[in-house]
Amino acid sequence: VPPTLTPPLALSRRYRGLTLVLTFLCYTSYHLSRKPISIVKSQLHPNCSALGPNPHNDSNSSTWCSWAPFDGDNYKELFGALDNAFLVAYAIGMFISGIFGERLPLRYYLSGGMVLSGLFTALFGLGYFWDIHVLWYFIVVQVCNGLVQTTGWPSVVACIGNWFGKGKRGLIMGIWNSHTSVGNILGSLIAGVWVSSAWGLSFIVPSIIITTMGIICFFFLVECEWHDPGCSRRLAERRDHEKDPETVTSNEGPLRVSSQSSVDCSNSPEEPTEEPEAISFLGALRIPGVVEFSLCLLFAKLVSYTFLYWLPLYIVNVGEFLGTVRRERAWQGEHLLTPPLSLAAHFGAKEAGDLSTLFDVGGILGGIFAGLISDYTGGRATTCCVMLVVAAPMLFLYNHIGQNGIGTSIAMLIVCGALVNGPYALITTAVSADLGTHESLKGNAKALSTVTAIIDGTGSIGAALGPLLAGLISPTGWNNVFYMLIAADVLACLLLARVVVKEVRGWCGCIARKRGYVRT
Repeated sequence: VPPTLTPPLALSRRYRGLTLVLTFLCYTSYHLSRKPISIVKSQLHPNCSALGPNPHNDSNSSTWCSWAPFDGDNYKELFGALDNAFLVAYAIGMFISGIFGERLPLRYYLSGGMVLSGLFTALFGLGYFWDIHVLWYFIVVQVCNGLVQTTGWPSVVACIGNWFGKGKRGLIMGIWNSHTSVGNILGSLIAGVWVSSAWGLSFIVPSIIITTMGIICFFFLVECEWHDPGCSRRLAERRDHEKDPETVTSNEGPLRVSSQSSVDCSNSPEEPTEEPEAISFLGALRIPGVVEFSLCLLFAKLVSYTFLYWLPLYIVNVGEFLGTVRRERAWQGEHLLTPPLSLAAHFGAKEAGDLSTLFDVGGILGGIFAGLISDYTGGRATTCCVMLVVAAPMLFLYNHIGQNGIGTSIAMLIVCGALVNGPYALITTAVSADLGTHESLKGNAKALSTVTAIIDGTGSIGAALGPLLAGLISPTGWNNVFYMLIAADVLACLLLARVVVKEVRGWCGCIARKRGYVRT
């Protein structure tokens, strides 16, 4: 038997690190390609009166610089329709995506989805250069993009779950899950470069980035730890489909640990029959904790995605409103305790987009903090519940005092981002991986992608509802939008009450617990 060139443990650590970094970059590019729409909204319907008279002598001077069909008074409803087209397609596709993810090679599935996501993101931006003003074009592109983007999350979580155990899963995935916020930040900054000059490039450049990452993923991603028996059998079976099954009896590929381990996986005629079948949809729902965390994520993601798609426009609109009110009061000679103009009133599309990235900075800190605390306490649900309880009053305060100055706005955005995105990050990563490898499955790790898709798919229903409701409610006032977000936070907390009670009883020695959820 020829000796291996690298000790198995060192080789395993090397590929584990590669998988962690590569999946991080892959999903960063997914969120990077989703963010431009929120930055471009304020440019599709800007305040044209601030730009001076209409050079075309049009009678409608207030919308002459807007991009049709978003130049009407119903532009917020149309923006809501764009968001909803993407998010409804994403929510529906997510339930199907996990099933495909369990049955297809993750490397092909993930890289193919990234290339297609790049294509549809670019098509939205090309609407600027092709001078397209038909609403249905943008709707169809958003629907297609929503469907293909569902390939990302189940695939990357399954890869990470295959490589990392439960010991420090909350902390590791809390750090790893910062890809969501990093992608949002980079997407905002990249889109902001061209939003005022040629907004089509705000989509085309991110599309190039995600396509490039998809190609890199295809060549370098290692799906799972090769000396894991289940992984070895799956990889061997895929090779057998490409070659004559009778002739494949020896080691192949660079990921060989030892000759004996590979022979055992590929030559044993009985082992393929022992491979557990992929879990069914209903079977995944019966795993203790899946339903509770799925419904909690629905409302948590509703809040997070409303901020994702509407925060830059909120900053611009509220700043303009406060600036107008204060100018009128100053004109009338009223004494002002605050400066005549709110700092937010000076923010254009690019500046508002840059400021909104602070919400994602808070999300990074919140995800790491939630993972660290849940690892230490063993209470995933309790950690989420506490953060959601504190988030509700902080959202109320941000809406009422968040625009009083640049310092206050920065601090409130970071705090709100940490409290809103912390539970969201914990549920979609560590909790999903815990439940997907629950001991009731008796070692069947093939449930991981399906459980992840169910949890995130349910959450994506909330992600679709949030921006839609924001578009419908915002014409009545932004205060009502924040009341809706606070109510969603409270509901998310209540849905975890049963699991939280069990965790607390477990700490008191009443019942056994297992890493953030309790068996019934």
